[in-house]
Amino acid sequence: MELDKMDENDWKYHGEGNKSLVVSHVQHARVLRLLKYSTEDAENSHKTTEQAFRHIQNIVDYSQNVMKPLLGEKFVHNGEAVKLPLDFVRQLSLKVQQERPESRCDKVMDTLSGCALCLPNLTQLSSCCCCSREHRPPLCIEIKPKCGFLPASRHITKDIKRKVCRFCMHQHFKLANGKWKRLSRYCPLDLFSGNKQRMSRAIKHLIEEPQNNFNIFKGGECIYSCSDDADVLQDLDELAQHLRPYFLPSGSLLSRQQSSKVVLNELIQVIVSSLLSSWDGPRSGQLRKTHLSEGRVTCDASLLHRDLLRNGNHCLPKDCVLDKILGTQMLDNLDIEGLSPLLKRVEQHLQMFPKERCRLQMDGPYNASFLEKVQNCPVEDDGSIEYAVGKVHQYRVAMTAKDCSVMVAIATCGEDDGLDQSLEIQPTKPRFTCSVSILDLDPKPYESISHQSRLDSKIVNHYLRRTQPNNQELDNLEELANQSLFLGRDRDGEDCTLVFHPV
Repeated sequence: MELDKMDENDWKYHGEGNKSLVVSHVQHARVLRLLKYSTEDAENSHKTTEQAFRHIQNIVDYSQNVMKPLLGEKFVHNGEAVKLPLDFVRQLSLKVQQERPESRCDKVMDTLSGCALCLPNLTQLSSCCCCSREHRPPLCIEIKPKCGFLPASRHITKDIKRKVCRFCMHQHFKLANGKWKRLSRYCPLDLFSGNKQRMSRAIKHLIEEPQNNFNIFKGGECIYSCSDDADVLQDLDELAQHLRPYFLPSGSLLSRQQSSKVVLNELIQVIVSSLLSSWDGPRSGQLRKTHLSEGRVTCDASLLHRDLLRNGNHCLPKDCVLDKILGTQMLDNLDIEGLSPLLKRVEQHLQMFPKERCRLQMDGPYNASFLEKVQNCPVEDDGSIEYAVGKVHQYRVAMTAKDCSVMVAIATCGEDDGLDQSLEIQPTKPRFTCSVSILDLDPKPYESISHQSRLDSKIVNHYLRRTQPNNQELDNLEELANQSLFLGRDRDGEDCTLVFHPV
């Protein structure tokens, strides 16, 4: 990328989150991620060029030196901090403004610093992949899985937290506050269970109610995402028409309705197979498993049949992407309630000794020393500031893993494409080549932990009020669970071959 020859017409709007806006190159598999600021305080909130560059470099360092060792070399792509021509950034801001959703326009793109994060476009497969695309652009499924376990900390004061996962409780809070108009039936514990039937149902529920947790891209263009005011059935039918060439032969005699349900079910099986692939171990024979204690594998709010929850296998293949994410999430072993007194210990120490903030690496640098604090924190509290800081850093890293996204990019393989047998999951048709990546791995600010404590209390208390006797909302959800948008039963088998490639 030649920084002195940047042309805004070579870039297009790709998407945005709460803190950054992303544009993608129209020809090359690259994206730029630029900072955003509130329109209410734009002049005061803008960082200097040096501050903005350091902020972005911190994200790069955190991804490379902390999250990559924890989540795996194959999954994490840390990118690089770049300084762009200011005129290019200003013109780019004007170009993409009309494409931004209205709900995101309360913030403006940083046009003063010229700093950005350059990353590979993970919605596309590497051009070196040995697959014949047959004029079919690659598909990419983006999933934000959220927290995949129930806390078991002795510090928990409300037992409901041991029975109902944070995501399911948060849904009720968001609905009451107008964030969403419908409850999602997705439960992260189903996705992280390792049980193919539970995982399939979890992905099905994400498709039915994507919210901010599920997107599908085709050739780098988003073709399916949150549509709170739209007709879900119509959206699913349109999605199925996009997917039909990938999963059904051109001469299929199935009706439009039948084919829609078939291709959506096929897509789900491909996603499940990708998420369960073990990258660092052998792909054939008995896979090593990661087992969770019985108290952590089922959520009382899940609408799956209780027999399935009790009797299904609850394990993930060692070193699959979900295993890596879950292991990192479980660095939060005290829960926010157990962390709160340690947070106060750190706050009081920093008030007395403000210069200690640098030595304790509260704002970085995110290097090997920071990772050592995370990985080697003592098990028992010895009353030291080092122990408290170690648990705070562990919590911050766990929060990053709870808020990350998984990108599953797939493309069809031609009949004559040679496949490495060791990479095959099952030698049946259709055949796909696949890449799995993790993104959205920014460090969580130390100052945000207090907010998390207050939010946790609000979510739990609201859920307890909403689910007391005489509440009809859960009964309505149970009824919705029987109104499936898909044909046929959930299948444990896989009807595809996936070949895995690094980005």
